[in-house]
Amino acid sequence: MQIVQNRRTFLAGAAAAGAVGFLGTTAQAWAEPGLETTTVRLPKTFRALCEAPKNVAAALLRVEGFTDVRYVEPPIEADFFELLASGELDFVVDFPPPHIKAIETGLPVKVLTGLHSGCIEVIATDSVRSISDLKGKRVGVFALTSAPHMLVALMAAYVGLDPAKDIQWIESPDAGAMQLFNEGKIDAFLGVPPEPQEQRARNFGHTIVNTTLDRPWSQHFCCMLASSAQFVERYPIATKRVLRAILKAADLCVSDPELVARLSVDGKFTDRYDYALQGLRAARYDRWREFDPEDTLRFYALRMHEVGFITTSPDEIIAEGTDWRFVNELRRELKS
Repeated sequence: MQIVQNRRTFLAGAAAAGAVGFLGTTAQAWAEPGLETTTVRLPKTFRALCEAPKNVAAALLRVEGFTDVRYVEPPIEADFFELLASGELDFVVDFPPPHIKAIETGLPVKVLTGLHSGCIEVIATDSVRSISDLKGKRVGVFALTSAPHMLVALMAAYVGLDPAKDIQWIESPDAGAMQLFNEGKIDAFLGVPPEPQEQRARNFGHTIVNTTLDRPWSQHFCCMLASSAQFVERYPIATKRVLRAILKAADLCVSDPELVARLSVDGKFTDRYDYALQGLRAARYDRWREFDPEDTLRFYALRMHEVGFITTSPDEIIAEGTDWRFVNELRRELKS
């Protein structure tokens, strides 16, 4: 047990040292006014490899001055945005459509930045060669209006299908969609790392959309970071420092994916080092400087408006639910 703990301590220290040495010093933090709060609460989601920058940022957050870094394990059925609004979480990572849906429902969400592009894949049987071939097919989702449902529906609508009429949606809140796919009960599902890596290892199914490679999805952020309006308003210095730590962790995903994969396993955010490393190498964590997060929200909000997922205009979504001040400052500070 002591050996394991020492190894974890070493890895955490290595992450912090990598951030200070390779990714830039913390002179900014020392020169800035003191933190308004030294506590930050982040969700702990098992096997969510695309959230790696948030998952492995603990040491970097401590370098920024946070002495109480908590990874909260919400109930599996919990709505993270409601927990954000209630003050039980301080930051969440999710795909653009859930962020947009939360903003439209009136939750006090402020999207702060994108983290990376790519990572998700639509995996299908041999009888389905493209998104267009999903017409009349069974697609597994956690629930209607869940992120997988919205994302596949938007992809279907983009190629001219009517997602409400042309696709048979199979809800599977208990058994995962990947399990249903492997049992032959559905024809396709949206795979989030490490699921695509597991399917390739099984040599079962094939990818019909890869958001790391396939336009227009590859040209926008896949995961975005948000806080609550209350946290941003009350703690702007803390907000910037949390964002800085997580963006440095994103850079660490690029410069040392092996370390991040090991930290992800040792921190019990995932269970397989090999799949974690494959997923980290596939996603584009270098895109946070390059892509415009507002373009991503506008793109997805337009698609969601077209299919009836939202009635609010993209301009209203952006005006109400975003704050780009911090990422714009950090792009200047954390030059590659």
